[in-house]
Amino acid sequence: MEILTIETQPIDGQKPGTSGLRKKTRTFMAPHYLENFIQAIWDGIGGVAGKTLVLGGDGRYFSPQAAQVILRMAAASGAKRVIVGQGALLSTPAASNLIRTRKTDGGIILSASHNPGGIDEDFGVKFNTPNGGPAAEDVTGRIFAATKTITAYKIAEAQDADLSSLGEHAMGDMVVEVVDPVADYADLMEQLFDFDAIRGMIAGGFRICFDAMHAVTGPYAKEVLENRLGAKAGSVKNAIPKPDFGGGHPDPNPIWAKELMEIMHADDAPDFGAASDGDGDRNMIMGPGTYVSPSDSLAVLAANAHRAPAYANGLAGVARSMPTSRALDAVAEKKKLDCYETPTGWKFFGNLLDAGKITLCGEESAGTGSNHVREKDGLWAVLLWLNILASTGKGVVELLHDHWAEYGRNFYSRHDFEGIENDKADAMFDALTLKIEDIAGESFAGRKVIAADDFTYHDPVDGSVAEHQGIRIMFENGGRVVYRLSGTGTVGATLRVYLEDVSDAADAKDRDAQDALSDMIAAAHEIARIEHHTGRTEPDVRA
Repeated sequence: MEILTIETQPIDGQKPGTSGLRKKTRTFMAPHYLENFIQAIWDGIGGVAGKTLVLGGDGRYFSPQAAQVILRMAAASGAKRVIVGQGALLSTPAASNLIRTRKTDGGIILSASHNPGGIDEDFGVKFNTPNGGPAAEDVTGRIFAATKTITAYKIAEAQDADLSSLGEHAMGDMVVEVVDPVADYADLMEQLFDFDAIRGMIAGGFRICFDAMHAVTGPYAKEVLENRLGAKAGSVKNAIPKPDFGGGHPDPNPIWAKELMEIMHADDAPDFGAASDGDGDRNMIMGPGTYVSPSDSLAVLAANAHRAPAYANGLAGVARSMPTSRALDAVAEKKKLDCYETPTGWKFFGNLLDAGKITLCGEESAGTGSNHVREKDGLWAVLLWLNILASTGKGVVELLHDHWAEYGRNFYSRHDFEGIENDKADAMFDALTLKIEDIAGESFAGRKVIAADDFTYHDPVDGSVAEHQGIRIMFENGGRVVYRLSGTGTVGATLRVYLEDVSDAADAKDRDAQDALSDMIAAAHEIARIEHHTGRTEPDVRA
């Protein structure tokens, strides 16, 4: 095996965000682009000589070719072993589990999560650290610094590794170990949950519809829900991962999971509906005719987690991302649990999980997880819901209504304005930042502002500080609006407006969230002057 040293030069814009580096697929396919970034990862983590890594992803377009490049670069830099999911497939939570159980030095995940796939769509590369979680800011900072000074990268001249066959293969002195991407993860789920109780519920006629959206969770859901729990064949739809996700958008929300929405709103709807995203870390939960918002789902899971064997002794604490609704806070207060508010980005939960301060955490963008891995986990959330339903004997709708009766209802929605020109988005936030300095006491859409700030997070574990994490506007009687610019898109800026209002009224369970939030929506537009700055009057997505 010959090791080549290829001269190169820095490429602008290779700054990894909270979920790694995401760009258009053609950008990653350009000469040196992927190689530069992988070499920067090696340099940023102190090299890979003698190290063991995990490699896999959601199977989107360009993944097989990218996996081979990464293997040849790992071999050229002296890596000892790379554990690869068969076919280069690994869901993000399964990759996290492998990193942790095999005690590796980290892993590379090839995914752009919920973004669409294809040659004209999106691709991504993320490095996860030895705890199984996304790289912290000090690591991504070192990687970014390396992208700006790179002059060469090393790559082996070798035949492609056979990733279709399980077992060990040699690439020079490095071992390429191809593993079943599903087995270890499915075994972990069986340890966490009462499969006998869930199996009994299903045998009693309980019907499930899981939409894998032609993404990586398909094989996992087939194995767990159909093979191990006995759900009827065909309960998992769109189960075969495709490079372009079947031409769809693998984001589990009411807009993109249209097929599931139609099934669950039909007269003969199944008892339980769920979906997951491109790389398997997000989830969407439904009952007959009912969509459960991610914020409500997180709160329900926290209130009932003790019903699953893994959490029978209670939770150490809980956490949510700042834009997520405060429904979780109400549960924590009543159960006397510590509740942490973090910036958006799963890596911020990692410190709390590693320190044992929390057991369960989640975010409004359909991510929920626990201390079993260091990533959000879509199928895990589905199984916890099923375990709770089996334990209580209630349906989704009854459980949700009972929860609101006990804890009150936090009406909540996220409005996404996608593809805004960056200069317009920046101008809007500059104006908004100035406005919040003296906005307290003013009224908008009949609601009085009591406080406003630009959220700053002080990590209780390592003392690190994360500034400018979103602008918060707090109103009398519990209303709240949050503004953020998202870093998960690849074109322009996405303005995310998070809307929340609180009610403990008897009819709260029957109100439509968008109707209940009409004051907050009007106030949000008026305060930020969204139409003035962007020309938009309506969001592209309501979630």
